[in-house]
Amino acid sequence: MAKVSISLDAELVVEVMVLAGVGNPQDAVELVVRDYIQRGHRTEAVVVPREDDARAPRTRPQDQE
Repeated sequence: MAKVSISLDAELVVEVMVLAGVGNPQDAVELVVRDYIQRGHRTEAVVVPREDDARAPRTRPQDQE
């Protein structure tokens, strides 16, 4: 996999390291990015409508007048 180098504010990286419980800045930022991507995929799985959705409102036939 290709690698990308970026510059981040040191305070931001230290906070990410503390929150992630990781001592290596590279690993801490990578964990945060991977978690962000996984959350996006989980959200897509929940939001994407399924063809056989039991919770979908059923249309009722209109009353004959």
